[in-house]
Amino acid sequence: MNIKELFRDFFNTHKYLDFEQAIEYFSIFGGIEEPLEFDYFADLFESIKNLVENDFLKLESCITPQYILEPPYREILIASARGDGRLYAILKKARIAETLGEKIIQELESLGIIYQEHSREYTHDVKRGYRIQSKVRFSKPFYRFWFGFVEPYRASIIAKETNRFMDYFEKGYERLRSLVFEQLSNEILKEHFSKIDPIISLGSYWDKDNEFDIISITKSGKVIFGECKYKNRKVCKNELSKLVSKSQTLHMKPDLFVLFSKQGFSNELANNPPKDVMLFDLEDMRQKII
Repeated sequence: MNIKELFRDFFNTHKYLDFEQAIEYFSIFGGIEEPLEFDYFADLFESIKNLVENDFLKLESCITPQYILEPPYREILIASARGDGRLYAILKKARIAETLGEKIIQELESLGIIYQEHSREYTHDVKRGYRIQSKVRFSKPFYRFWFGFVEPYRASIIAKETNRFMDYFEKGYERLRSLVFEQLSNEILKEHFSKIDPIISLGSYWDKDNEFDIISITKSGKVIFGECKYKNRKVCKNELSKLVSKSQTLHMKPDLFVLFSKQGFSNELANNPPKDVMLFDLEDMRQKII
């Protein structure tokens, strides 16, 4: 299942959560088959602390096969979860030789633990000494949470000492939900255009100098640049101006800009969006997913 289908199943299983809460918890436990109960009224961080403390072995048993919790799989998966996902940066951080590392990555792909999002960088833009890298992505948000935040602190968590885990989780949790929000946004954009002008190239974009949450190309050749903001503030016109300016650094000329925002948009942007701009807030996303 793709990320949207996984999220839909999660949301339908936990109907007592509102849409925003569902995104929060899905970014941590998405894809897990073991039934979990979340406290609707509890602080998210306190809820995670209790679940990890009290149900550690139950959660760990959801990692299958269990041998990926051992070296060298463990080191590669931790490096994948804690960095930006670039393949050779992961192997370097994990201190694994490239030949061996590439074989392990292929094995983890065949197990359905990870997949590779391939770069769409133009080869003629590559300079000597620089090589294009794919990014390693986790097939389920739970795997990323486990290897990025839990597994490095396994010994102390089992000893019921969760302070270091919680400190790291609270500082880095934004990475989990931002990526999930970006992935859901890409899927929603794909669905939106599916009947009018299907998207044939979808996803994030990165090169040596730039990162974009969304660059999509439709069947008719329309180029779409997008930004996803999972922040506790409305997106204003300044964010659109930044995206437009950044888009001018690439060889592609955008035909359309799209913004996804957790908190919606400023009155200036929402009431009078430019004709080449599309806006999606959480309610728009809920309607398209559920």
